[in-house]
Amino acid sequence: MAGHSKWAQIKHKKAHVDAKKGKLFSKIVKEIAIAARLGGGDPDGNPRLRAVMDKAKEANMPSDNIKRAIMKGTGELPGAAYEEWIYEGYGPGGVAILIEVLTDNKNRTVSEIRHLMSKNGGNMGEAGCVAWMFDKKGYILVDKTRVDEDTLMLVALDAGAEDIKNDPKEDNYEIITAPEEMNKIKAAVEAAKIPVSLAEITMIPKSYVPLDEKAAEQMMKLVDVLEDHDDVQNVYANFDMPDEMMAKVGR
Repeated sequence: MAGHSKWAQIKHKKAHVDAKKGKLFSKIVKEIAIAARLGGGDPDGNPRLRAVMDKAKEANMPSDNIKRAIMKGTGELPGAAYEEWIYEGYGPGGVAILIEVLTDNKNRTVSEIRHLMSKNGGNMGEAGCVAWMFDKKGYILVDKTRVDEDTLMLVALDAGAEDIKNDPKEDNYEIITAPEEMNKIKAAVEAAKIPVSLAEITMIPKSYVPLDEKAAEQMMKLVDVLEDHDDVQNVYANFDMPDEMMAKVGR
């Protein structure tokens, strides 16, 4: 996608706005709880928990909140039993959409997500209809002004990165990793005194659907209302947005 790293940075910026609304904390608590439930409460042996704890610290979540969320996940404290689900569908222009949710009431959530999709130019699809269009990967961004490409390649590839992308139109290098290797590779990059702008486990599209400005605006509205839902953790879509629209969204 033209501007893929720009889009990652915009989503990152929007997450900080959500943190001010208090929304991000509640979503991170759910994510910590389920990561601890599935992989145990020790972040050293649970890469998923380590990644979400890093996200919590970046959002300035108090350590007591993180600890309580882990204890709820491991069953040491009572808490709601959240389940993970992925809903699939299509947005304006035939864009493929993956919606990751954590919910304690699947029937309520799927009904609400279907309503939001149909009201905003999208429609729900069957399980598996678009998941094949995405790869789950670790994704790390490094500002090009902080290191030269050869140095970064030497460090990241030696640590086990799958690929490093250098789009001349972008301000960041993109490091692609296996999901379970992301924390190790991020640590290796930082140990080499190279600052990391963003590190996350994400779904990267295999191909992209170009949208004109009108369709891009509709798509962004759909993404916004989905991300605003309390049970939605992440929204992934394979659209290619015009630079003018990207600039408008990024303000």
